[in-house]
Order: sequence, then C-alpha cells, then structure tokens
Amino acid sequence: MITSPHNERLKLIRRLHDRKHRSREGLFVAEGEDLVAAGARAGVEPEVMLVAGEDVEPRLLDAVSTLGSGTRAIGVYRQRWSDPVGPVCVYLHEVGDPGNVGAVIRTAHALVEGAVALGPGCADPYSPKAVRATMGSIFAQPVARAELAATPAPRVALSAHGGDALDRLAAPLTLCLGSERDGLSSAVLARCDEEVTIPLREGGPESLNVAAAAAIALHGISSARLSRRQ
Repeated sequence: MITSPHNERLKLIRRLHDRKHRSREGLFVAEGEDLVAAGARAGVEPEVMLVAGEDVEPRLLDAVSTLGSGTRAIGVYRQRWSDPVGPVCVYLHEVGDPGNVGAVIRTAHALVEGAVALGPGCADPYSPKAVRATMGSIFAQPVARAELAATPAPRVALSAHGGDALDRLAAPLTLCLGSERDGLSSAVLARCDEEVTIPLREGGPESLNVAAAAAIALHGISSARLSRRQ
C-alpha cells in the first residue's frame, strides 16, 4: 500500500499531466474505473495500475487526479500511434480543444472503420480531457499523426458553407475538418478533392461544433455503406 506522496508511481502520474512529459515518455493516464475497464476490454495492459484502498491510500490517489471528485482507479498506459488509414480516415486540422478531439475519436470508433489523423495544431489525444472524452475509445480507435498529403484520397473537406450536398459522401475517403473557430484554411481546402456542407435551417446558428459536424457526416457515411450492403 502506497502511503507517501513521494512514491515514484505517483510522481509519474503527476508528470504525465504535462504534454511535454507525455510525449517524452510515450505514456498517458486514464482516470476512473470506466476507462480502466475499457482498456481491459480492448486487451490493453497498463504499465501502472493504482486502485484506491488496495494499492494506494485514497487521499493520495485523489491528490494526483485531475477529476474534481477524485477517482477510484488510475492506470498508466503506453501511447499507441497508427498510420492514417481508411476506408474512412478522419483528418483534423488545428482542432485545438481536447474535448472535441476526444469526441471525434469516440464517434469514429462508433460509426466507421479507419483512423483519426491529427494534423498540425491539434490537441493531444492523450491529454486527460481528451482521454475522458473518448469514453474508452482511445484504446481501440487507431489514431495517427499525419500531414494531409499522407492521408488516403479522395480528400473531402467539410465546410460550413458553399459545399456540395452531404449525401455525396461515400467511402473510401478522408473526411477533413478544421478548427473550431475558422474551419479549414484556404490552403487546406485547395488540397482537397471536393467540399461538402451540412445544411442548416434558416434562422439557426451559422455553424456547428466540429465534433457535432463530424458525428453527422460520419453517420451519413455509415448509413450509406449499410444501405449498399442491403
């Protein structure tokens, strides 16, 4: 039973809250029994596992947790990176909010087969907030670091305005989404093969949250594939 805050495993967890240390050590932290259980279901073995009351005093585990209410279990896992593969690759460019990155990873895992490729300016998918937002999909959904040119063609830009109808989407493809505020830059759009837009009702907001837009588009791709199989 760990009884000292100076324990090396607790020090490691504290270090991994920082992106620089996560990158250097190639590790990340999953907090909470649900995330730990998701890792076990995916067959991913932890490098370190601490359970409150069994391996460590609960107050010490609470002290290294990023959760406001503390946690019953914390696991440390090896980061895993994939190639930007299809049949549906989701490419994110300058999506800086870790909650959005995590939500897109979860949605891709639920609806399509392929990788989520993170381009320049994206949040770390292994940050505590992103890992929580994946709800465990981080253990099963392939994630890549890649430039747009490395993703499978055709590359389809999802834009707020001016694109073709969403029903044009069909795998295989790379679905490209941009930053929460500005969307895809003109330079990225110029390198895409086509552009689609989710129609919004008149009088509503001008655009959707990037994670919501990804969910709608990926559902459309998934539904089209299921229809072709029937």
